[in-house]
Amino acid sequence: MQVICAVALAAGLMTTGTAMAQAHAGTPPTAPVTNNQAGNQAASQAPVPTGPAAEVQRGYAGVKANILKAATEMPDDAYTYKPEPDIRTFARVVNHVSEVQLRICGSVNHKDPADLFKVPAETADKVAIVEALKASFTECDKAYATATDTNLTEMFTLGKATRSRIGALWGNVSHDNEQYATLALYMRLKGLVPPSSEK
Repeated sequence: MQVICAVALAAGLMTTGTAMAQAHAGTPPTAPVTNNQAGNQAASQAPVPTGPAAEVQRGYAGVKANILKAATEMPDDAYTYKPEPDIRTFARVVNHVSEVQLRICGSVNHKDPADLFKVPAETADKVAIVEALKASFTECDKAYATATDTNLTEMFTLGKATRSRIGALWGNVSHDNEQYATLALYMRLKGLVPPSSEK
């Protein structure tokens, strides 16, 4: 038994000594990194933008993806769905997102309200409603892209109120998140998995 232990110990020391010699000589003890892996590692280590403008841009990008996917994945015939007779249809909630985004982001972009995309009635078909939603996100893409840490305190007229750029942009993200929660609930009630819960 002592002989077996001594042999195992010696083998272990030899292996460790070889690995240490390789490491000391600059030869990695693991498999070499390929160019593709090196590129992936470099991409994963790229610095993430920080600061107030970057934070609101990330918040917007996340909720945008969820709302667009919810609107796309809800079946056409479910756009008229509402859980109770006295509350909004799925289509009405999507239209509400479009209307608010066009108003807020149009103001940030200094657009005349008359020049903004016209949102259809909630009785329109899914294609028309999603087209308006995409148009509202196009307007907001411009508004969020122009945000910088130095212009966030710029003031805008938004309806009867005056808002800062950062206040308007975060207000839109907050509103979008509220409405997405409603869309997600409607999807659950129709037996669908909301985008934010997909695996």
